[in-house]
Amino acid sequence: MTNKILCVVGARPNFMKIAPVVRALKKAGITPFLLHTGQHYDDAMNHTFFQQLGIPTPDVNLAIGSGSHAVQTAEIMKAFEPVLVSDNYKAVLVVGDVNSTIACSLVAAKLHVPVIHVEAGLRSNDRQMPEEINRVLTDRLSDLLFTTEPAGECNLLNEGVDPDRIHYVGNVMIDTLLSNVSQAPELSDVFDRHQITADFGKGEYAVLTMHRPSNVDDPKILHGLIDSIQKVAESLPLIFAVHPRTKASLERNQLFDVLAADQNIHLLPPLEYLDLLTLMRHAKMVLTDSGGLQEETTALGVPCITLRENTERPVTVDEGTNTIVGTSDELIQKTVQNIVKSGGKSGCVPKYWDGKAAERIAAVIKGWMN
Repeated sequence: MTNKILCVVGARPNFMKIAPVVRALKKAGITPFLLHTGQHYDDAMNHTFFQQLGIPTPDVNLAIGSGSHAVQTAEIMKAFEPVLVSDNYKAVLVVGDVNSTIACSLVAAKLHVPVIHVEAGLRSNDRQMPEEINRVLTDRLSDLLFTTEPAGECNLLNEGVDPDRIHYVGNVMIDTLLSNVSQAPELSDVFDRHQITADFGKGEYAVLTMHRPSNVDDPKILHGLIDSIQKVAESLPLIFAVHPRTKASLERNQLFDVLAADQNIHLLPPLEYLDLLTLMRHAKMVLTDSGGLQEETTALGVPCITLRENTERPVTVDEGTNTIVGTSDELIQKTVQNIVKSGGKSGCVPKYWDGKAAERIAAVIKGWMN
Protein backbone atom coordinates (compact mmCIF):
# COMPACT_ATOMS: atom_id res chain seq x y z
CA MET A 1 0.00 0.00 0.00
CA THR A 2 1.33 3.43 -0.96
CA ASN A 3 2.23 5.96 1.70
CA LYS A 4 2.80 8.87 -0.71
CA ILE A 5 0.96 12.14 -0.17
CA LEU A 6 0.88 14.70 -2.99
CA CYS A 7 1.25 18.11 -1.30
CA VAL A 8 0.19 21.20 -3.26
CA VAL A 9 1.33 24.82 -2.97
CA GLY A 10 0.54 27.73 -5.25
CA ALA A 11 1.94 30.90 -3.71
CA ARG A 12 4.69 31.94 -1.31
CA PRO A 13 2.50 31.94 1.86
CA ASN A 14 1.57 28.33 1.08
CA PHE A 15 5.22 27.33 1.50
CA MET A 16 5.20 28.72 5.05
CA LYS A 17 2.24 26.47 5.80
CA ILE A 18 3.46 23.35 4.00
CA ALA A 19 7.07 23.37 5.26
CA PRO A 20 6.35 22.09 8.80
CA VAL A 21 3.78 19.63 7.41
CA VAL A 22 6.30 18.08 5.01
CA ARG A 23 8.85 17.74 7.81
CA ALA A 24 6.29 16.14 10.15
CA LEU A 25 5.08 13.71 7.47
CA LYS A 26 8.63 12.53 6.81
CA LYS A 27 9.23 12.08 10.52
CA ALA A 28 6.04 9.98 10.72
CA GLY A 29 7.25 7.69 7.91
CA ILE A 30 4.98 9.18 5.24
CA THR A 31 6.43 10.17 1.86
CA PRO A 32 5.48 13.70 0.76
CA PHE A 33 5.73 14.73 -2.90
CA LEU A 34 5.72 18.52 -3.20
CA LEU A 35 4.10 20.16 -6.21
CA HIS A 36 4.17 23.91 -6.88
CA THR A 37 1.53 25.01 -9.37
CA GLY A 38 3.46 28.20 -10.08
CA GLN A 39 0.25 30.20 -9.58
CA HIS A 40 2.36 33.11 -8.35
CA TYR A 41 5.88 33.83 -9.58
CA ASP A 42 8.01 35.34 -6.86
CA ASP A 43 11.56 36.64 -7.31
CA ALA A 44 12.10 36.30 -3.57
CA MET A 45 11.72 32.51 -3.75
CA ASN A 46 15.39 31.88 -4.39
CA HIS A 47 17.80 29.34 -2.94
CA THR A 48 18.35 31.46 0.19
CA PHE A 49 14.59 31.62 0.81
CA PHE A 50 14.31 27.82 0.91
CA GLN A 51 17.56 27.36 2.83
CA GLN A 52 16.93 29.94 5.57
CA LEU A 53 13.40 28.78 6.30
CA GLY A 54 14.05 25.07 5.90
CA ILE A 55 11.48 24.90 3.12
CA PRO A 56 11.75 21.94 0.77
CA THR A 57 12.32 22.66 -2.91
CA PRO A 58 9.30 21.50 -4.94
CA ASP A 59 9.63 18.16 -6.72
CA VAL A 60 7.78 19.68 -9.68
CA ASN A 61 6.73 23.18 -10.72
CA LEU A 62 3.83 23.47 -13.15
CA ALA A 63 4.70 27.15 -13.85
CA ILE A 64 1.09 28.11 -14.54
CA GLY A 65 1.49 31.85 -14.03
CA SER A 66 -1.14 34.54 -13.69
CA GLY A 67 -4.53 34.91 -15.35
CA SER A 68 -8.16 35.51 -14.49
CA HIS A 69 -9.60 33.29 -11.77
CA ALA A 70 -11.32 31.07 -14.33
CA VAL A 71 -8.32 30.81 -16.66
CA GLN A 72 -5.84 30.19 -13.86
CA THR A 73 -8.02 27.56 -12.17
CA ALA A 74 -8.60 25.78 -15.47
CA GLU A 75 -4.92 25.77 -16.41
CA ILE A 76 -3.95 24.38 -13.02
CA MET A 77 -6.51 21.60 -13.35
CA LYS A 78 -5.29 20.68 -16.83
CA ALA A 79 -1.64 20.55 -15.74
CA PHE A 80 -2.29 18.86 -12.39
CA GLU A 81 -4.33 15.90 -13.63
CA PRO A 82 -1.45 14.14 -15.50
CA VAL A 83 0.76 14.43 -12.41
CA LEU A 84 -1.90 12.94 -10.16
CA VAL A 85 -2.59 9.97 -12.44
CA SER A 86 1.12 9.31 -13.02
CA ASP A 87 1.59 7.67 -9.62
CA ASN A 88 -0.36 5.95 -6.87
CA TYR A 89 -0.91 8.69 -4.29
CA LYS A 90 -2.74 7.96 -1.07
CA ALA A 91 -4.16 11.50 -0.92
CA VAL A 92 -3.77 15.08 -2.12
CA LEU A 93 -2.99 17.59 0.63
CA VAL A 94 -3.81 21.26 0.04
CA VAL A 95 -3.32 24.33 2.24
CA GLY A 96 -5.07 27.67 2.51
CA ASP A 97 -7.47 29.17 0.02
CA VAL A 98 -5.74 30.15 -3.23
CA ASN A 99 -6.92 29.05 -6.68
CA SER A 100 -4.46 26.14 -6.61
CA THR A 101 -6.22 24.83 -3.51
CA ILE A 102 -9.64 24.45 -5.11
CA ALA A 103 -8.31 23.48 -8.56
CA CYS A 104 -6.26 20.55 -7.32
CA SER A 105 -8.95 19.48 -4.85
CA LEU A 106 -11.50 19.31 -7.64
CA VAL A 107 -9.24 17.21 -9.86
CA ALA A 108 -8.50 14.83 -6.98
CA ALA A 109 -12.16 14.45 -6.05
CA LYS A 110 -13.11 13.67 -9.66
CA LEU A 111 -10.43 10.98 -9.72
CA HIS A 112 -11.59 9.58 -6.34
CA VAL A 113 -8.32 10.50 -4.60
CA PRO A 114 -8.94 11.65 -1.00
CA VAL A 115 -8.40 15.35 -0.28
CA ILE A 116 -6.80 16.65 2.91
CA HIS A 117 -7.33 20.36 3.68
CA VAL A 118 -5.00 22.13 6.10
CA GLU A 119 -6.49 25.39 7.42
CA ALA A 120 -10.08 24.27 6.88
CA GLY A 121 -13.26 25.91 8.13
CA LEU A 122 -12.20 29.56 7.94
CA ARG A 123 -15.14 31.77 6.95
CA SER A 124 -15.44 35.52 6.45
CA ASN A 125 -19.03 35.07 5.18
CA ASP A 126 -18.13 37.50 2.42
CA ARG A 127 -18.72 35.89 -0.97
CA GLN A 128 -17.13 38.93 -2.65
CA MET A 129 -13.78 37.47 -1.60
CA PRO A 130 -12.52 34.90 -4.13
CA GLU A 131 -10.75 33.13 -1.26
CA GLU A 132 -14.06 32.55 0.48
CA ILE A 133 -15.40 30.66 -2.52
CA ASN A 134 -12.21 28.57 -2.60
CA ARG A 135 -12.49 27.77 1.11
CA VAL A 136 -16.10 26.68 1.03
CA LEU A 137 -15.75 24.48 -2.05
CA THR A 138 -12.48 22.88 -0.92
CA ASP A 139 -14.00 21.95 2.42
CA ARG A 140 -16.97 20.32 0.68
CA LEU A 141 -14.58 18.14 -1.30
CA SER A 142 -12.24 17.21 1.56
CA ASP A 143 -12.02 13.90 3.40
CA LEU A 144 -9.84 15.17 6.26
CA LEU A 145 -10.22 18.75 7.48
CA PHE A 146 -7.66 20.31 9.84
CA THR A 147 -8.78 23.47 11.63
CA THR A 148 -6.74 26.25 13.23
CA GLU A 149 -9.32 27.55 15.72
CA PRO A 150 -12.64 26.52 17.31
CA ALA A 151 -14.69 28.70 14.94
CA GLY A 152 -13.44 26.60 12.04
CA GLU A 153 -14.93 23.45 13.50
CA CYS A 154 -18.23 25.23 14.26
CA ASN A 155 -18.44 26.48 10.68
CA LEU A 156 -17.88 23.02 9.26
CA LEU A 157 -20.40 21.37 11.59
CA ASN A 158 -22.98 24.01 10.67
CA GLU A 159 -22.37 23.16 7.01
CA GLY A 160 -23.07 19.49 7.65
CA VAL A 161 -19.51 18.11 7.61
CA ASP A 162 -19.14 14.77 9.41
CA PRO A 163 -17.45 15.55 12.77
CA ASP A 164 -15.24 12.46 12.40
CA ARG A 165 -13.51 14.18 9.46
CA ILE A 166 -12.73 17.38 11.42
CA HIS A 167 -9.58 17.70 13.52
CA TYR A 168 -8.66 20.79 15.56
CA VAL A 169 -4.86 20.77 15.41
CA GLY A 170 -3.71 24.39 15.58
CA ASN A 171 -1.96 26.66 13.13
CA VAL A 172 0.92 25.49 10.93
CA MET A 173 1.73 29.10 10.02
CA ILE A 174 2.61 29.61 13.67
CA ASP A 175 4.79 26.48 13.54
CA THR A 176 6.90 28.27 10.93
CA LEU A 177 6.86 31.57 12.81
CA LEU A 178 8.02 30.02 16.09
CA SER A 179 10.79 28.07 14.39
CA ASN A 180 12.14 31.23 12.74
CA VAL A 181 11.42 34.13 15.08
CA SER A 182 14.60 33.70 17.11
CA GLN A 183 16.88 33.62 14.07
CA ALA A 184 15.13 36.40 12.14
CA PRO A 185 17.17 39.29 13.60
CA GLU A 186 20.42 37.46 12.83
CA LEU A 187 19.49 36.64 9.23
CA SER A 188 17.67 39.85 8.34
CA ASP A 189 19.40 43.19 7.87
CA VAL A 190 16.19 44.89 6.80
CA PHE A 191 16.82 48.07 8.79
CA ASP A 192 20.27 48.65 7.31
CA ARG A 193 19.49 47.39 3.80
CA HIS A 194 16.51 49.69 3.37
CA GLN A 195 18.12 52.58 5.25
CA ILE A 196 15.41 52.71 7.87
CA THR A 197 16.88 55.46 10.01
CA ALA A 198 17.07 55.89 13.75
CA ASP A 199 14.12 58.27 13.48
CA PHE A 200 11.97 55.17 13.17
CA GLY A 201 13.44 53.76 16.40
CA LYS A 202 12.77 50.10 17.05
CA GLY A 203 9.49 49.70 18.86
CA GLU A 204 8.28 53.18 17.92
CA TYR A 205 6.91 52.66 14.44
CA ALA A 206 3.96 51.02 12.69
CA VAL A 207 4.05 48.50 9.84
CA LEU A 208 1.49 48.62 7.04
CA THR A 209 0.59 46.08 4.35
CA MET A 210 -2.41 46.42 2.05
CA HIS A 211 -3.26 44.48 -1.09
CA ARG A 212 -6.89 43.32 -1.18
CA PRO A 213 -8.87 44.42 -4.25
CA SER A 214 -11.65 45.81 -2.05
CA ASN A 215 -9.14 48.29 -0.60
CA VAL A 216 -6.82 49.12 -3.47
CA ASP A 217 -8.92 48.87 -6.63
CA ASP A 218 -11.66 51.37 -5.73
CA PRO A 219 -10.21 54.91 -6.07
CA LYS A 220 -12.57 56.40 -3.47
CA ILE A 221 -11.71 53.79 -0.83
CA LEU A 222 -8.00 53.97 -1.66
CA HIS A 223 -7.93 57.77 -1.34
CA GLY A 224 -9.70 57.52 2.01
CA LEU A 225 -7.28 54.92 3.32
CA ILE A 226 -4.24 56.90 2.21
CA ASP A 227 -5.59 59.99 4.00
CA SER A 228 -6.04 57.86 7.13
CA ILE A 229 -2.57 56.38 6.81
CA GLN A 230 -0.97 59.82 6.55
CA LYS A 231 -2.78 60.87 9.73
CA VAL A 232 -1.48 57.74 11.48
CA ALA A 233 2.05 58.58 10.36
CA GLU A 234 1.80 61.97 12.10
CA SER A 235 1.56 60.11 15.41
CA LEU A 236 3.89 57.23 14.63
CA PRO A 237 6.42 56.75 11.81
CA LEU A 238 5.10 54.16 9.38
CA ILE A 239 6.84 51.50 7.29
CA PHE A 240 4.73 50.56 4.27
CA ALA A 241 5.66 47.35 2.40
CA VAL A 242 3.98 48.02 -0.94
CA HIS A 243 2.47 45.06 -2.81
CA PRO A 244 2.82 45.24 -6.64
CA ARG A 245 -0.97 45.43 -7.06
CA THR A 246 -1.12 48.26 -4.53
CA LYS A 247 1.75 50.14 -6.13
CA ALA A 248 0.10 50.01 -9.55
CA SER A 249 -3.14 51.36 -8.09
CA LEU A 250 -1.34 54.09 -6.15
CA GLU A 251 0.43 55.17 -9.32
CA ARG A 252 -2.82 55.16 -11.34
CA ASN A 253 -4.39 57.41 -8.76
CA GLN A 254 -1.33 59.67 -8.45
CA LEU A 255 -0.85 58.73 -4.80
CA PHE A 256 2.49 56.94 -4.85
CA ASP A 257 4.54 60.14 -5.14
CA VAL A 258 2.42 61.70 -2.40
CA LEU A 259 3.41 58.92 -0.02
CA ALA A 260 7.03 58.95 -1.18
CA ALA A 261 7.23 62.65 -0.29
CA ASP A 262 5.86 62.09 3.23
CA GLN A 263 8.78 62.21 5.65
CA ASN A 264 6.89 60.10 8.18
CA ILE A 265 6.34 57.20 5.78
CA HIS A 266 9.04 54.81 4.59
CA LEU A 267 8.04 52.93 1.44
CA LEU A 268 9.53 49.47 0.91
CA PRO A 269 9.17 46.87 -1.83
CA PRO A 270 7.52 43.52 -1.01
CA LEU A 271 9.53 41.92 1.78
CA GLU A 272 10.95 38.47 2.30
CA TYR A 273 9.51 36.53 5.19
CA LEU A 274 12.31 37.09 7.69
CA ASP A 275 12.44 40.82 6.88
CA LEU A 276 8.74 41.27 7.54
CA LEU A 277 8.92 39.10 10.64
CA THR A 278 11.76 41.24 12.00
CA LEU A 279 9.83 44.47 11.37
CA MET A 280 6.61 43.12 12.89
CA ARG A 281 8.30 41.71 15.95
CA HIS A 282 9.62 45.13 16.97
CA ALA A 283 6.68 47.26 15.79
CA LYS A 284 4.32 49.24 18.00
CA MET A 285 1.45 48.04 15.81
CA VAL A 286 0.65 46.49 12.42
CA LEU A 287 -2.04 47.75 10.05
CA THR A 288 -3.05 45.22 7.40
CA ASP A 289 -5.75 43.60 5.30
CA SER A 290 -3.85 40.27 5.26
CA GLY A 291 -5.33 37.23 6.98
CA GLY A 292 -1.94 35.70 7.75
CA LEU A 293 -0.61 38.82 9.49
CA GLN A 294 -3.64 38.83 11.78
CA GLU A 295 -2.49 35.42 13.02
CA GLU A 296 1.21 36.24 13.20
CA THR A 297 0.70 39.45 15.19
CA THR A 298 -1.46 37.55 17.67
CA ALA A 299 1.31 34.97 18.09
CA LEU A 300 3.89 37.74 18.52
CA GLY A 301 1.74 39.77 20.92
CA VAL A 302 1.80 42.82 18.62
CA PRO A 303 -1.41 44.90 18.28
CA CYS A 304 -3.00 44.50 14.85
CA ILE A 305 -5.46 46.83 13.12
CA THR A 306 -7.28 45.05 10.31
CA LEU A 307 -8.44 47.26 7.44
CA ARG A 308 -11.38 45.03 6.54
CA GLU A 309 -15.04 44.78 7.52
CA ASN A 310 -14.70 41.13 8.54
CA THR A 311 -12.23 38.39 9.29
CA GLU A 312 -12.18 34.65 8.68
CA ARG A 313 -9.91 34.37 11.74
CA PRO A 314 -12.14 35.51 14.65
CA VAL A 315 -9.89 33.97 17.29
CA THR A 316 -7.40 36.77 16.59
CA VAL A 317 -10.08 39.25 17.71
CA ASP A 318 -11.70 37.22 20.50
CA GLU A 319 -8.44 36.06 22.09
CA GLY A 320 -5.61 37.78 20.26
CA THR A 321 -4.37 41.28 19.53
CA ASN A 322 -6.52 42.04 16.47
CA THR A 323 -9.06 44.85 16.07
CA ILE A 324 -11.32 45.12 13.00
CA VAL A 325 -11.79 48.72 11.83
CA GLY A 326 -12.76 48.43 8.16
CA THR A 327 -12.01 51.59 6.22
CA SER A 328 -13.48 53.99 8.79
CA ASP A 329 -11.07 56.85 9.44
CA GLU A 330 -12.68 57.45 12.82
CA LEU A 331 -12.14 53.85 13.94
CA ILE A 332 -8.62 53.73 12.51
CA GLN A 333 -7.52 56.88 14.35
CA LYS A 334 -9.26 55.90 17.58
CA THR A 335 -7.62 52.47 17.62
CA VAL A 336 -4.19 53.86 16.73
CA GLN A 337 -4.34 56.44 19.50
CA ASN A 338 -5.41 53.79 22.00
CA ILE A 339 -2.38 51.68 21.08
CA VAL A 340 -0.02 54.68 21.18
CA LYS A 341 -1.28 55.74 24.63
CA SER A 342 -2.01 52.44 26.36
CA GLY A 343 -0.35 49.70 24.30
CA GLY A 344 -3.63 48.35 22.89
CA LYS A 345 -4.87 44.79 23.20
CA SER A 346 -2.37 42.43 24.78
CA GLY A 347 -4.37 39.30 24.00
CA CYS A 348 -3.22 35.72 24.45
CA VAL A 349 -1.96 32.97 22.18
CA PRO A 350 -4.81 30.61 21.15
CA LYS A 351 -4.84 26.92 22.03
CA TYR A 352 -2.57 24.71 19.92
CA TRP A 353 -0.67 27.67 18.45
CA ASP A 354 2.37 26.10 20.04
CA GLY A 355 4.56 25.08 17.09
CA LYS A 356 3.30 21.50 17.06
CA ALA A 357 0.29 21.70 14.73
CA ALA A 358 2.10 19.85 11.93
CA GLU A 359 3.00 17.01 14.29
CA ARG A 360 -0.67 16.60 15.20
CA ILE A 361 -1.61 16.64 11.49
CA ALA A 362 0.95 13.94 10.67
CA ALA A 363 -0.28 11.76 13.54
CA VAL A 364 -3.89 11.97 12.33
CA ILE A 365 -2.91 11.24 8.73
CA LYS A 366 -0.81 8.25 9.77
CA GLY A 367 -3.71 6.80 11.76
CA TRP A 368 -6.09 7.45 8.86
CA MET A 369 -3.74 5.75 6.37
CA ASN A 370 -3.40 2.70 8.61
